[in-house]
Amino acid sequence: MKTLITLSNKKTKIPKEFQKDDNRYSELLVKYFLDLYTTKGDKIFDPFAGLGTSLIVSEKMRRIPFGIELDRRRCEFIKSKLIHKENVICGNSLQLNKNNFPKFDFSMTSPPYNPIFEENYLSGKGGYSGFIKDIGKIYSQLKKYMRKNSYIVIEVSNLKGDEVTTLAWDIGKEVSRIFHFEGEVIVNWKKKEVFQNHGYDHSYCLIFKNI
Repeated sequence: MKTLITLSNKKTKIPKEFQKDDNRYSELLVKYFLDLYTTKGDKIFDPFAGLGTSLIVSEKMRRIPFGIELDRRRCEFIKSKLIHKENVICGNSLQLNKNNFPKFDFSMTSPPYNPIFEENYLSGKGGYSGFIKDIGKIYSQLKKYMRKNSYIVIEVSNLKGDEVTTLAWDIGKEVSRIFHFEGEVIVNWKKKEVFQNHGYDHSYCLIFKNI
């Protein structure tokens, strides 16, 4: 496994209503990890589906996509782009275990980027520390759906504002209580403006394994 990769942030166009909050990662990033950890026919899961990058690329590469997205407009947009639209749930990943999902071969996502001074983006409880705990709750539920020796990738950056928030490290520490931490891949983005809101021209892909 390489620990440093450089990728273009070229992305497909999205409707105008989503462009202001376009926080997608590159399609090339999804392809990189799908090539590395999956084969055709594998079931791929994204617990924070967003605008569907992981799911859309997975289906194009002949994998079977599954995902959950809280925002209904985004959820409907994802469904409009997929053949397996029935595999996309409009709901809250904190209730992941209430869904009748199959076993997954791989999971990849980028979670909400919760600033330290903001309220918890997931449950609204406990502020930043509550957010980190909620990430743990989600991945604890995901564990029963992941096949043995399957991989989980979480793309995240530390937030840079008035002070640096160790978001990547905090999420990594929390999820490593559930899955074995395999290491990190630093992603160097060719176009710096994509991550201006986070203050970085790079991000981290945290790699976990369900052993």
